[in-house]
Amino acid sequence: MTNQTQKSVISPIVTIGALFFIFGFVTWANSTLIPFLKIACGLKTDFEAFLVTFASYIAYFFLALPSSWILKKLGFKNGIIIGLLILAFGSLIFIPAADTRSFGLFLTGIFIQGAALSLLQTASNPYISIIGPIESAAKRMSIMGLCNKFAGVIVPIIMGSIFLKNASAIETKIADAATTFAEREVLLEEVLGRVHTPYIVLAIVFTLFAIFIKFTNLPEVDVDKEDEVIDGGVKVTKTSIFQFPHLFLGAFCIFVYVAAEVMAGDIIGVYGKALGISADIAKYFTTLTLASMLVGYVVGIIVIPKYITQQFALKICAILGVAFVCGAYLTHGYTSVIFVGLLGLANSLMWPAIFPLGIKGLGKFTKTGSAIMVMGIAGGAVWPLIYGYLKDYLHMDFQLAFFVSVLPCYLYIWYFAVLGHKVRSKG
Repeated sequence: MTNQTQKSVISPIVTIGALFFIFGFVTWANSTLIPFLKIACGLKTDFEAFLVTFASYIAYFFLALPSSWILKKLGFKNGIIIGLLILAFGSLIFIPAADTRSFGLFLTGIFIQGAALSLLQTASNPYISIIGPIESAAKRMSIMGLCNKFAGVIVPIIMGSIFLKNASAIETKIADAATTFAEREVLLEEVLGRVHTPYIVLAIVFTLFAIFIKFTNLPEVDVDKEDEVIDGGVKVTKTSIFQFPHLFLGAFCIFVYVAAEVMAGDIIGVYGKALGISADIAKYFTTLTLASMLVGYVVGIIVIPKYITQQFALKICAILGVAFVCGAYLTHGYTSVIFVGLLGLANSLMWPAIFPLGIKGLGKFTKTGSAIMVMGIAGGAVWPLIYGYLKDYLHMDFQLAFFVSVLPCYLYIWYFAVLGHKVRSKG
């Protein structure tokens, strides 16, 4: 890249980096909302509580392709503005949800936030991948990951200290048979009242950032140029998104990667409590996972593509994932929790490597391909429910349930890193 090109890229990277911080803040708030809503809404099982992640991530499956259509019509910049305003609206839904103590309304707000993030992710990921050379896309994505996971590190500390203050004592008092109905109602009202200020502030911040984007120079990138594929000396022009099998293999890789990431990040608090660790301590475990991811992102920024390719980084991360899952299963107490937290290190370079490998060479199909990749985020909706079902309804040991649900994810990611990203259609 020339010096002039580098300078023109820096400003958009900073702006998109701020967006990734917002993604992280909203997404990783789920790790706090799961135990918070279990207390505040009187949920009986972890399976019910995991509907929080389901509502958030399933939105990507249904709204990623419509997001692609919006971006084609309005462009990246306007799509980002609309996404931020929807995100603000979803945050405001939390206020009446708290006032009415409605778990369904909370899930509605979370789903609307997920819909907004679907639009924002569909815009931002291909933008940051294409704004520079595709060979260094994983490096730029790692920088975005730093922004995203830094937000994730501070969310459990900020939201946990607000929402889960004295959580163990409150749980005990609510469950105590000596606590009267009136006392229980006062407790729940106080707990739910903690929602108002944080989500009003978030709605204001998202709206102000949308206004900032409106007056920011965020150049459009040309993703509609048609790529030429040379097969045996003959130019082949692709006419359908289905002529890119590596895209769909990549989308499924995103599906299992996000599943593994959510299991390591959002579920680690529940996992720790199942090991007998106090909720007042377990609420900070997500920070351990995301701090591990930050370390991995820093490594990625340093070594990709100067020393290793993004494909090789993905292979290493998949192998680490298998090793850490086995470690979590074979140990107990804080040691097992640490192995789950170290999955953050294994997960760190996966999205930065998988996404550019999946959309590589799509040309005019990049926006649609990006939407299909983003649909894979729905893996975060499905896997916690599988884990909850195995644990709560099949009465499987929680460590074994974690092992059998997460290990296959890393095995498939290893396959995609070795062979899946190379699969190409001949037609």
